[in-house]
Amino acid sequence: MFSAMLANMPYKCSKIRGMSVWLGCAIWAYKDWVGDLFPPGSQSKDFLSLYSRRFTAVEGNTTFYSIPDAATIQRWATATPPGFKFCPKLPRTLTHQGLLTPAIPETLAFLDRMQGLGDRLGVVFAQLPPSYSPRDLGDLTTFLQAVSGRQAAERQVALAVEVRHLDWFEPEPSQRLNDLLEKFGVARVLLDTRPIYDCPDDPQIASERRKPKVPMQPVLTAPFSLIRYISHPEMQYNEPFLQGWVGQIEQWLQQSRQVYFFVHCPVEERSPRTARCFQQLLEQQLLEQHEVAVPPLPWNVIEANSSASLSGSSATQLRLF
Repeated sequence: MFSAMLANMPYKCSKIRGMSVWLGCAIWAYKDWVGDLFPPGSQSKDFLSLYSRRFTAVEGNTTFYSIPDAATIQRWATATPPGFKFCPKLPRTLTHQGLLTPAIPETLAFLDRMQGLGDRLGVVFAQLPPSYSPRDLGDLTTFLQAVSGRQAAERQVALAVEVRHLDWFEPEPSQRLNDLLEKFGVARVLLDTRPIYDCPDDPQIASERRKPKVPMQPVLTAPFSLIRYISHPEMQYNEPFLQGWVGQIEQWLQQSRQVYFFVHCPVEERSPRTARCFQQLLEQQLLEQHEVAVPPLPWNVIEANSSASLSGSSATQLRLF
């Protein structure tokens, strides 16, 4: 099994040769980020452009609620710089209406539409509802076979699946699921809700939709991984979990895997700062352990350039007097 091989694979080199980590949040349009992530006075029409120049990816929650038309997708691609990635979620009309097999034609049409993002398209993922259990494994097999078969004949899209029914996390169903996903090169979405449950308070008390409490099983079933990290609003509760992810991702990078890491939070205005903290921890770890300089977060580069510009202006003013 692919994931078991990875777990027992010895490291053949002490340095990481390439970096394939994309970092971001669940959304790009959040007005309370103005003044922190976004400059004061930013307008909503500019949020995507501003966000994409501060982070390297976004989890496309917007597609879960409505399917954008081709013109909208083209605008998204145009508004973002090269290297930026969208990871769209399959619409709930396809994943939350019972079995997946009847939704195969619409799913293929959705994947075709997402091709409009061009090289900005990252991983497309299906979030399955808690009602979708291991009893539906045959349906999932048919679905993935149809989608993968279509992709083999046409343009390929990286796919991932998130399960929420607790029986999927039992040893035997989990193994069957992992084997199926590995067969088709599909990633298993890693939903980490530990920070909001392993704490003395309830940070979701004001949330409209509570995240499920599911076991954390960091497995790889594809050459890439998609991690959805549900952070606590208080950084002190995130630090041990972020450190753990840094160590895990360090191992996967040594195996030349790609990683998409998305930070959520019940208090959404805190997500960017938590993502930035994760970036800092990853930079420190890889520099200390492997002498590898992680590409800087675009947000940090913008702030550094802004500070340098202000310093230069101050120096010029001083010289004038």
